[in-house]
Amino acid sequence: MDQLLRGRPAVVITGASTGIGAASAVELARRGFCVFAGVRKESDGERLKDQSPNIVPLLLDVTDASQIAAARETVGLAVGDVGLVGLVNNAGIVVAGPLEILPLDQFRLQLEVNVVGLIAITQAFLPLLRKSQGRIVNMGSLNGRVASPYLAPYSASKHALEALSDAMRLELRAWRIHVSVIEPGATTTPIWDKSLAATDVLADKVSDDALGLYKSDLDAMRQATLKLADSALPVDTVVRCVVHALTAKRPWTRYPVGLKVNLLLRAYKWVPDQIWDWMIQRSLGLPKV
Repeated sequence: MDQLLRGRPAVVITGASTGIGAASAVELARRGFCVFAGVRKESDGERLKDQSPNIVPLLLDVTDASQIAAARETVGLAVGDVGLVGLVNNAGIVVAGPLEILPLDQFRLQLEVNVVGLIAITQAFLPLLRKSQGRIVNMGSLNGRVASPYLAPYSASKHALEALSDAMRLELRAWRIHVSVIEPGATTTPIWDKSLAATDVLADKVSDDALGLYKSDLDAMRQATLKLADSALPVDTVVRCVVHALTAKRPWTRYPVGLKVNLLLRAYKWVPDQIWDWMIQRSLGLPKV
């Protein structure tokens, strides 16, 4: 471990098994960082290690206090008084479905991973970030600024992330710990498959009659999700924002990713709610009522 660090700046990334987290870990390792990559399975960690010797996998479930404590101890012993230059809170899940019939345990799980887990990880690693005036990068979403029907739990968790990041940025100002939020739209990651799988899980948990109330909308949402996945941004686009947030002399507080996201956010400020609802309904192909 000492030979691996040897003057290399160290970062921690959660949710690095696949997608944006894995791609960010590989790119930062390529740039000379020592990357402590949080994964859920040892096989995911081995796959990352095969891509770069600068990656140190950590078994890290952000809802597991014992794993968080073990990861904190491992990283702390490795970096010592040098500390961490960055923490990328990327771990997250998608819970989907109509709010009326959504099992509350699923809603709690959404918040436990995407919100409480982020706070738990940040609390654990802040002392190490403080030592080097490190930076925090929180992986948000367009859904954190603009809510989508049938993705209310996910949108709520990402809205919360926006608020937490704003508060955190001010609370940590005395130690010059900068906080950035990355706000991607549709990105080519496994999260799309996971989103579709989430609706299948819901179907197993509720009655056919309850699900039937929303069948037309859910069928339209499934088709819209598939179309969005086909036109999604490449992961590298998001990774470049993560790198900028960690390395730029003047990092941004927010990184809307892609032209489409920027245009949508600009429009959202000015378009009346009724017109915006119509636009969302039309773009998702939801049946007229």
